[in-house]
Amino acid sequence: MARRQQKMNKQQLQTVKERFQGFMNGETQIIADEAFFNAIQSYFEIFLKSDRVARMVSSGGCSANDFRDVFKKNIEKRVRSLPEIDGLSKETVLSSWMAKFDTIYRGEEDLRSKPARMPMSAVSELILSKEQLYEMFQQILGIKKIEHQLLYNSCQLDNSDEQAAQIRRELDGRLQMAEQLAKERKTLKFVQKDMENMYIEELRSSVNLLMANLESLPVAKGGPEFKLQKLKRSQNSSFLDIGDENEVQLSKSDVVLSFTLEIVIMEVQGLKSVAPNRIVYCTMEVEGGEKLQTDQAEASRPQWGTQGDFTTTHPRPVVKIKFFTESTGVLALEDKELGKLVLYPTPNSLKTPELLPMVTPKNSQDSDLKMKLAVKMDKPPNMKHCGYLHALGQKVWKRWKKRYFVLVQVSQYTFAMCSYREKKSEPQELMQLEGYTVDYTEPQPGLDDGRAFFNAVKEGDTVVYASNDEQDRVLWVQAMYRATGQSYKPTPPSQVQKLNAKRGSTQLPDVPISQFYADRAQKQGMDEFIAADPCKFDHSALFEVLQRKTLEHRLNDSYSCLGWFSPGQVFVLDEYCSRYGLRGCHRHLCYLKELIERAEGGTMIDPTLLHYSFAFCASHVHGNRPDGIGTVTVEEKERFNEIKERLLSLLENQITHFRYCFPFGRPEGALKATLSLLERVLMKDIATPVPPEDVKKVVRRCLEKSALINYSHLSEYAKIEDALSQGTPGKRLDDVIRLAELCIEVLQQNEEHHYEAFSWWPDLMAEHAEIFWSLFAVDMDATLEAQPQDSWDTFPLFQLLNNYLRNEPLLNNGKYHTHLQELFIPLVVRYIDLMESAIAQSIHKSFEQETWQPVKNGSSTSEDLFWKLDALQMFVYDLHWPEPEFSQHLDQRLKLMASDMIEACVKRTRVAFEAKLQKLSKSTDLRVPSSVCTMFNVLVDAKKQSTKLCILEGAQEFKSRKQWQQYHSKIDLLIEETFKEMISLLVSKFVFVLEGVLSKLSRYDEGTFFSSILSFTVKAAAKYVDVPQPGMDLADTYITFVRQNQDILRDKVNEEMYIEHLFDRWYTTTIKVICVWLTDRMDLQLHLYQLKTLIKIVKKSYRDFRLQGVLEGTLNSKTYETVQTRLTVEEATASVSESGGLQGITMKDSDEEAEDVK
Repeated sequence: MARRQQKMNKQQLQTVKERFQGFMNGETQIIADEAFFNAIQSYFEIFLKSDRVARMVSSGGCSANDFRDVFKKNIEKRVRSLPEIDGLSKETVLSSWMAKFDTIYRGEEDLRSKPARMPMSAVSELILSKEQLYEMFQQILGIKKIEHQLLYNSCQLDNSDEQAAQIRRELDGRLQMAEQLAKERKTLKFVQKDMENMYIEELRSSVNLLMANLESLPVAKGGPEFKLQKLKRSQNSSFLDIGDENEVQLSKSDVVLSFTLEIVIMEVQGLKSVAPNRIVYCTMEVEGGEKLQTDQAEASRPQWGTQGDFTTTHPRPVVKIKFFTESTGVLALEDKELGKLVLYPTPNSLKTPELLPMVTPKNSQDSDLKMKLAVKMDKPPNMKHCGYLHALGQKVWKRWKKRYFVLVQVSQYTFAMCSYREKKSEPQELMQLEGYTVDYTEPQPGLDDGRAFFNAVKEGDTVVYASNDEQDRVLWVQAMYRATGQSYKPTPPSQVQKLNAKRGSTQLPDVPISQFYADRAQKQGMDEFIAADPCKFDHSALFEVLQRKTLEHRLNDSYSCLGWFSPGQVFVLDEYCSRYGLRGCHRHLCYLKELIERAEGGTMIDPTLLHYSFAFCASHVHGNRPDGIGTVTVEEKERFNEIKERLLSLLENQITHFRYCFPFGRPEGALKATLSLLERVLMKDIATPVPPEDVKKVVRRCLEKSALINYSHLSEYAKIEDALSQGTPGKRLDDVIRLAELCIEVLQQNEEHHYEAFSWWPDLMAEHAEIFWSLFAVDMDATLEAQPQDSWDTFPLFQLLNNYLRNEPLLNNGKYHTHLQELFIPLVVRYIDLMESAIAQSIHKSFEQETWQPVKNGSSTSEDLFWKLDALQMFVYDLHWPEPEFSQHLDQRLKLMASDMIEACVKRTRVAFEAKLQKLSKSTDLRVPSSVCTMFNVLVDAKKQSTKLCILEGAQEFKSRKQWQQYHSKIDLLIEETFKEMISLLVSKFVFVLEGVLSKLSRYDEGTFFSSILSFTVKAAAKYVDVPQPGMDLADTYITFVRQNQDILRDKVNEEMYIEHLFDRWYTTTIKVICVWLTDRMDLQLHLYQLKTLIKIVKKSYRDFRLQGVLEGTLNSKTYETVQTRLTVEEATASVSESGGLQGITMKDSDEEAEDVK
């Protein structure tokens, strides 16, 4: 039987709430991190504050263990979702959190308080003693203490022999009643006529079984084993007809007893004949057994305290004790005997120490020698009474004389009256008491030497007994009354009562103690109950009352019992049913009735308990005989059918209200057990299983009702009904979103706590959820209709609902989910249309007003465009549209929109770039403005964004994916072509500056008039002043132009690849232009100044572009080699013809910079 937990009451629930509220307010010393605090807050809001928990507490089915289990399951999910922490396992976190939870739950005050003494209701789960059971059922039945004491004493409940005798009398009475029913044919009404005889046989069998069980109980330890054979009674035999031929005769060896004697010798008094320093000692023996000796003592102080233990089979043993002194003579063979004692102890002898005179030898000086000793003879368990009686019988004890009698119990049903002689183990004569009736009698004439008479009567035999006092007679009659098992209870003669009353004493030695309690009982009005015959009561009705009151007491104790009785209560009820032959079906039908009434009243009853009792009754009614009872009464069948209907109605109601009858899945497994019981109740008989469709039909009907009930409770809890019919559209939308969150929470709780119970019918749970959502759809549709046109505030509602529904396999694209999509498809399409139009207009207006100032990765217009496109795509992505075709359509449309918008952006940037270049300077003063770099960056960002915004994701059909790839490649191609065009335009601008420099050098061409004038002027002036070297300023200016523009481009353009491409193109074009210029002058010798300027421009350009990352293959192209060869030849020619030389400017790799040459 499962151990029950302490029940939680309303006051304790409020205390627990306050403790958790105190923790969240920081009023405790418990250190906790944010994760644990959030877990406690969630537990407090969802579980502790739930009205379903308060209802569960009121039903008596909630324990502290339930509170702990709910929190544990909640945090297990939270902890599993936390990231792993090195050195800290999640099991450690769980243990720590549970320890903190326990501390909060118990509270600091409870930890300091000392546990008080447990009340009776708190120990009911333990194994109770007999006294505790008495106390419990006094409370259950409302019995006063004095009433219990009177019943206890009058019925002698502390006397096991009396109780065994009472059981035997009751069983005999039940057998007689069965025989009377068989004769009179007055039985119950049965469903079949042939069950009447079967019923009588069942009564006999049940009594015989109890008799056999009683007979099998051991009686005593020691002595031969003896078991009476089972009384075989046929259908026509009667208990009263059993004669001597059916008796099993006892032999004398069957009643051999075993006794234990304890003899303690304390001291000897009156010793005078022995010198004080002489050694004395005692010996003791039980005749026929071993001899023991005490320790030695001095004659001046003969004290021992020595105990001797003996075992004997003699009911009348002879004990011999002798007192010796050691002989001092050399020739003495034996010690001298100073005295002796001979005792004849019985179990009734005094056990206190006595001072007895000893027999001394003749001529002894110790005439007053006495010994103080104690003799205790234990009474074996199978000896029920013993003592001296006068007896006279017809078959035994045929002479009237005094004998020593012992009443011996051989087995539970076999007793014998035995007479013993001294020093004999076997009785001299014995009489088996079965069939005898004992009673008090008047003194018999002619029989002297006896005061108080009684007799034992049997057909053909009468034995008369007489004792010396009234008390002894009463004890003998009571012992023999228990042994015979007779139904008649002997009553002491009234003359004795009158005599004692005249003497003015309420309790004299001759008055039995039971008579005293009988007088008290009469005063308390209990005599009727004491004298009642248990066989004449209607135990079926009495047991129904007893079981109802016991259940009421059990449900009101401190344990969450769910209708289960405590072990002690089950023990008492089982004993009652067994002792008084209650039918098992009647017991369980009464139990079911009480349990169903309690459950209908809101008390939590364990469905497994209902299942056990119902299965028992169903098996009985349908003939399966679970307890061996094959008869079925009409009343049992009618009551069973009535209870079956009530139970079916109860189960349907509990399944319909499963969220409230079994909140948070508590009690654990109760809902699953309820569904199992439903299937059992729907069975038409014990053998034929119910068709699954019938069970499914009932569960479907319950869940359909449950959906409406749950939604109504939820709307009432959220106070939504009035809010949805009134208020502004925005307020109504907020209320619907809140209601949707609560609906999702309800369904998630159903899945977490109840789905396992309904796992046999997942489709029914899906139908339940669909009905639940259809009820919500009514409120949702009304709210959406009230929203203004082109209002986008409803999209969070769709996202909330869709994110839940698409992750539920049974609800995804279901009826409600489809309805939700149909509502929002026009809104989504309309929103995308408006966004597309707005983005297109912003592109047109913004590019007209664009200043091309750098903003992040591009310009303000491009950043705004790409952000809008990305935001729109993220919005549609966050919708997670569940229908694949429409989702693919939205994805394709947004990708196409992004492609078109990016294409327009690129084209606009290309036009603005060309316009900007036309406005730039054509001399070496040209510096690339930041706006041109921004335009480059816009294209770079456009290329990056196109890979994000224009590429389809997910699985698409091959044809559409191939078409899309072709379309997207056009966008990439457009961006690449635009890059090339912009690089080409910019390089052309740089080349135009170079051509301007070369045009200035053309003035020094050989053979021109201008060249001659310049040369003559320089030579003439050089004689008088330091004339600057011609052409060096021009070269330096151009080199500065190149370097600064390289730095600007390198610093402000974001994409390295395009920078390198630009520099490659720029360098290649520069060398090609110089090569063409030199080729045009193939037949002319370069002027010295032309040569020096070109050498510097070429070498500096080579060095600068190499530093900018231009590859060696590009740097050392054939064009460059041609230019290098020509300039090298010109350099050699100039060094021969010119006296001044090139002043350190040379094409060799080892030359120094011109700026360093002085």
